[in-house]
Amino acid sequence: MAVVEVNLGKDSYNIHIGAGILSELGQLMRQFAFTAKALVVSDENVGAIYGAVVVETLRQAGFSPRLVCVKPGETAKAYETAMTLYTAAIEEGLDRRSPIVALGGGVVGDLAGFVAATYLRGVPFIQVPTSLLAQVDSSVGGKVAINHPLGKNLIGAFYQPQLVVIDTAVLATLPRRELYAGLAEVIKYGLIADRDFFHYINEKSNAILAMDNNVLTAIISRSCRIKADIVEQDARESALRMVLNFGHTIAHAIEAGTGFAQFNHGEAVAIGMRGAALVSHYMGIAEPEVVENVCGTIRRFHLPLSVAGCSAAKLHSYLLHDKKVIGGKINWILLRSVGEVQVHSDVPEQIVSRVLAEIT
Repeated sequence: MAVVEVNLGKDSYNIHIGAGILSELGQLMRQFAFTAKALVVSDENVGAIYGAVVVETLRQAGFSPRLVCVKPGETAKAYETAMTLYTAAIEEGLDRRSPIVALGGGVVGDLAGFVAATYLRGVPFIQVPTSLLAQVDSSVGGKVAINHPLGKNLIGAFYQPQLVVIDTAVLATLPRRELYAGLAEVIKYGLIADRDFFHYINEKSNAILAMDNNVLTAIISRSCRIKADIVEQDARESALRMVLNFGHTIAHAIEAGTGFAQFNHGEAVAIGMRGAALVSHYMGIAEPEVVENVCGTIRRFHLPLSVAGCSAAKLHSYLLHDKKVIGGKINWILLRSVGEVQVHSDVPEQIVSRVLAEIT
């Protein structure tokens, strides 16, 4: 089992990574002074496969868990769904030391984390991510949220988990499309922080797509370490942490502009990274070969490079609802070279319009 430490003072926690460790969740949770009541939140797809395993491991460790499954998909990150979970927590009698466990992908993690952050003004939160995207990204760093009809993740909090347990074996049941979606975030880490890791991803592409467990463990561990290093320096996205949003400015507009249905998050991020690379090039920051490297790697992992069914004008309207808009200006994360990014709030409107037209 690999362990990545996230050092955030009193909010520090460990990420445990390994094949077949889902059954050890109960024992890992026993190290904390939790009370017996526990709420396990999953979606109907993941819960049907792994819900019983998690409930049993918690029972064997002395917990009294209740499993609640929500509808799969981004639309579950809604106020109404959160209210359903609050009701379940109240009915079960969860107190301030009762853990809420997120068993699922990024949607479940965001939703359950938001409920954990706000129920009784905060109860213990455990992340058990089952998608590659959640394992390398949304389960690390403490950003939890629900959506609003006008934008994604606009209602949320920074709330760190007390434990993250990543079982690489669960990826065997992950649909290929979801595997590719997670790889978009893995690619992002190489682009923003580690040129050698970016080259490793490309060199090991066949092994990654063949689900080689050793390679998967390596890329998950490295991705978590990169994000942890950034979060340790900036836990609340005030400065450095903004770089983690490379590709996400356009991605969130794509997701909202297409009703959170046409593209999953990783696919939207892939298109957004191409868009950000193009903005970087047209701003004179990145050479053409940088854009080519970004696009080539995205293609290698079967991810999209353009949007269908959403106009450039519609995307532009959603850009202004992005969380990184300060004083009416968008903070763009731009690529200087592989492994090096910069934050810019001075991107001319004509460049934004040109790029949006190019990706639609």
